[in-house]
Amino acid sequence: MEIVKYPDRKDWKALTERATLDVTTLFDTVRGVLDDVRTQGDTALRKYEKLFDKVDLKELRVTPEEIQEAHALVPDELKQAILQAKQNIAAFHASQRFEGHKVQTAPGVTCWQKAVPIEKVGLYIPGGTAPLFSTVLMLAVPARIAGCREIVLCTPPNPEGKVHPAILYAADVAGVDCICKVGGSQAIAAMAYGTESVPKVYKIFGPGNQYVTAAKQWVSLREVAIDMPAGPSEVEVIADGNAHPEFIAADFLSQAEHGVDSQALLLTTEENIVPPVVEAIQKQLEALPRRDITEKALAHSRIIVLKDWAEVIDFTNLYAPEHLIIQTDNYQTLAEQVQNAGSIFMGPYTPESAGDYASGTNHTLPTNGYAHAYSGVNLDSFIKKMTFQEITPDGIAHLGDTIRTMAAHEHLDAHRNAVSVRLESLGKK
Repeated sequence: MEIVKYPDRKDWKALTERATLDVTTLFDTVRGVLDDVRTQGDTALRKYEKLFDKVDLKELRVTPEEIQEAHALVPDELKQAILQAKQNIAAFHASQRFEGHKVQTAPGVTCWQKAVPIEKVGLYIPGGTAPLFSTVLMLAVPARIAGCREIVLCTPPNPEGKVHPAILYAADVAGVDCICKVGGSQAIAAMAYGTESVPKVYKIFGPGNQYVTAAKQWVSLREVAIDMPAGPSEVEVIADGNAHPEFIAADFLSQAEHGVDSQALLLTTEENIVPPVVEAIQKQLEALPRRDITEKALAHSRIIVLKDWAEVIDFTNLYAPEHLIIQTDNYQTLAEQVQNAGSIFMGPYTPESAGDYASGTNHTLPTNGYAHAYSGVNLDSFIKKMTFQEITPDGIAHLGDTIRTMAAHEHLDAHRNAVSVRLESLGKK
């Protein structure tokens, strides 16, 4: 793990670099899969499931019997935890409901907005080395609150053709309508184009590997919307000399264990915190089952000592972390100055894992610096806003000349005429 002390500002950009692959280089690779699914439907899905997930599937949809079986297999302790997390996630996202107001912008001219749910949404839940049933809740719960009519979930099966029971249980209690045993870029294709088993959707959500990410970006060019560009998970911790080294180490490792390309940063103004943090990281690392993965992530993680809090904030806003944990005495003051971050965790007793699972905020967040411009998933992610306007005869008489003047200067005579014919019908020129 690299330790950098008092870097010059001209070197900051290099220090914010992530270990990411430009997924556009994979477009040619995934296009073959996408085209096959678009033209061959379920036949292509079965072919790629056999090739990539090593399973020969007769049915691509999860059956009601499999869902009932999952209910029996999930331990009661985990069921209760999932239900508690669902309740907290629902409470937070329900508070985000949009209420439109009619506004009279000019006499006789009334405008307003209405929030309308996206009718059909697709959720991708990776298989990989960990069953991300928490992501099911993070995506399906707000989709259901938003009022999406159809929620489709795709996730890769295991070699026995089964989906992890916790994923099925979470999907069932969160209100998913259709669960399909499809993974990888072929799952993205299925939801983008539709097949005999997988319904076509209008927007796709969820994390995935580089091939899933490339597929999402490709289909977003013309077929469907996507939640956001995605990259490896990351965390930045800001700490002062009074922070708990064990807490910082635990936060570092909880993020680094996501994958070999994950990244963790520590920013501090006090050198004395560095040795105990490094020692705590080494000690806790020894006990981790995913040690090999975590060590590879730590290889491109950094501890950076800066000269003052102003530099810490400036560096943070340049880096734009997915997760930002602030463990300082002045954490509230620092948090107010942050402009670019996916989600902020304030104070020593607010671990990033709380947001990952059960505090209520969403854990689907912008990575790779996209927090400069993107929000994390929220209720609005599942909603589109339509605008309405109503103009009375007095309103068009009041506003008409303004519209006609602007249309004339843009040389759009038909636009101008659309107002003129109305004014003439009212006996006005």
